[in-house]
Amino acid sequence: MEINVDENVRFQVLNRRIRETSEKEITVNGVIGQRYIAAGLGGKKITLNGTPGNALGAYLNGCDVYINGNAQDATGDTMNDGRIIIYGNAGDATGYAMRGGRIYVRGNTGYRCGIHMKAYESFKPIIVIGGRAGSFLGEYQAGGVIVVLGKNADGLPVVHNFCGTGMHGGVMYLRCEKLPHRLPKQVRAEKVKGSDIPELAEIIGDYCRYFTEYDKEELLSSVFYKLTPDRENPYKRMYTDN
Repeated sequence: MEINVDENVRFQVLNRRIRETSEKEITVNGVIGQRYIAAGLGGKKITLNGTPGNALGAYLNGCDVYINGNAQDATGDTMNDGRIIIYGNAGDATGYAMRGGRIYVRGNTGYRCGIHMKAYESFKPIIVIGGRAGSFLGEYQAGGVIVVLGKNADGLPVVHNFCGTGMHGGVMYLRCEKLPHRLPKQVRAEKVKGSDIPELAEIIGDYCRYFTEYDKEELLSSVFYKLTPDRENPYKRMYTDN
């Protein structure tokens, strides 16, 4: 099914059409700022051509969503399951409170990516950023995996300030030669080789299926910093283990 929209189409109208159709594969052309696309949906494949608005895939429950363009803020907010694949950049708070599924971004993301991410039983959220991330990456992260590959050409650090502030669970893998600036004392950093970590190899391999210009073997041969919460830090003591 193909839907053509413009800036005059209200997000409620577009979302109703996507939600109520029995078609399992939907392409939307001309997306320009409509919010909440695919919110709470499962069982569909949705391709968006354009720039969706905030909260794309909020509470997503099993859809695969492809964005041929950039995404705005709060993509995948509190999503449970499914995949969001962004062939451009993502705004702030990507994966906010995400608790399952995967978000793959070809380019960069803004501030507070992965804030309040959590894992529960078999649900383990994953975010992979191909370029760089803004400040407060993984703020209050409680579970799941964040990977930043650092394939940005602008010369800026792979992560900006305050990476992992309040982190008390989960793990981050940062592909870089130097630790992020102003890394909190409560975060432990370990230098590792990507190919030595099976979980990371699987995640990057899956990522490279969507972004074929990335070479899995090249990425895995690189140095990564593995960030985890220090067992003695005051944040972790406030929470139970996943």
